[in-house]
Amino acid sequence: MYAALPDRCAGIEFDAITPDEKGNTFFFKGSHLWKGYHGAAQLANQFFTELDDIHHIGHVDAAFRMHNAANHEHNYFFLDDKVFSYYNHTLENGYPKEIQEDFPGVPSHLDAAVECPKGECMANSVLFFKGHDVHIYDITTRTVKTKTWSHLPVCTSALRWLEHYYCFHGNNFTRFNPVSGEVSGAYPKDARHYFMRCPDFGHGGDYEVPKCSEIKINAISTDDEGKSYLFSGSMYVRLDTRKSGLHSFPITRSWKEVTQGVDAVFAYDDKMYMIKDDHVYIYKTAAHYMLIEGYPKTLNEELGIEGHVDATFVCPNTHTVYVLQGRNMRSVDLTATPRAVVEDLPMPFSDIDAALCSNEGIHLFKGSDYYLYETPMILAMSRMAPVPQPVTNALLGCQD
Repeated sequence: MYAALPDRCAGIEFDAITPDEKGNTFFFKGSHLWKGYHGAAQLANQFFTELDDIHHIGHVDAAFRMHNAANHEHNYFFLDDKVFSYYNHTLENGYPKEIQEDFPGVPSHLDAAVECPKGECMANSVLFFKGHDVHIYDITTRTVKTKTWSHLPVCTSALRWLEHYYCFHGNNFTRFNPVSGEVSGAYPKDARHYFMRCPDFGHGGDYEVPKCSEIKINAISTDDEGKSYLFSGSMYVRLDTRKSGLHSFPITRSWKEVTQGVDAVFAYDDKMYMIKDDHVYIYKTAAHYMLIEGYPKTLNEELGIEGHVDATFVCPNTHTVYVLQGRNMRSVDLTATPRAVVEDLPMPFSDIDAALCSNEGIHLFKGSDYYLYETPMILAMSRMAPVPQPVTNALLGCQD
């Protein structure tokens, strides 16, 4: 007689949580795991073949993904005094090893682990949890500093998700600062509301990835810190975090004053410009998108533009924004005061949904297709639209 599968919606405590190199998040409990934020439990050895009774593993104490590795990404699993290193879901040669061989100074019988890159921690690090002690392992120097965070619950698993850090305990989680351990806000919270889809519970961050043939976007932009955003309706998606999975959120979560969606977005000089109808909202990038005092302003006041805007783009290391309106492409010098249209250039087609300029060229999105041009001048000189190319998973993270 088969034992019943564990049910995470019943309110269980996870042994470990980790993403893999493809952005799938795995939740471990005993000899089972869950892939992603919904679905039934499966045997862990269906994904990590050595996690079985033959190798006497059966469960894991802690796990994390190492994306700072020189050659490729690893998933590390810890059990008692051993560490197992996986690449592409295959146990690497020479493993398991003693934890001290790979992570000198890190104790055995861990409770949880999570990687913390430089910029979020003081150096590229791994946080190892054991009781209320946190052992901060510097990946470069291979040294450990230990802190005691008695105010934080004992974490049985930990997760870095969209640049935030979560300590899981029981069926709850607490968000914490990875440097100080500080907890801000009303915690703990029930994980079933946020990290899984359960009946009678809300779920946050779970994103039904659309088919590429059905995708429709309103704007797309990359800010000066390399964060890439796709906007659709009242929601946005971070594209650069796809290795942690794609997740959609209300636009008002990050830009609370923009309540009716966006028509166009572009980044310039550590600021994010968001256009809706005849108004421009400008946010400081470095200050968690704080609206600059005095905004929104009208399009005419800010850019010397009137009328509906279809899309905008700024190419890397330039000071010109191109504003697409119907069959016109209008360039505005962002260093000028006051700002005004410098050139009014023709477009080979109209009704563009969104535009993005990168080192690869200019992508113009229209429905589920896009057009690619090398430069703004080549776009302006074109008399006919090129053959459209279908949007792909590699471009926008949608389902091919």
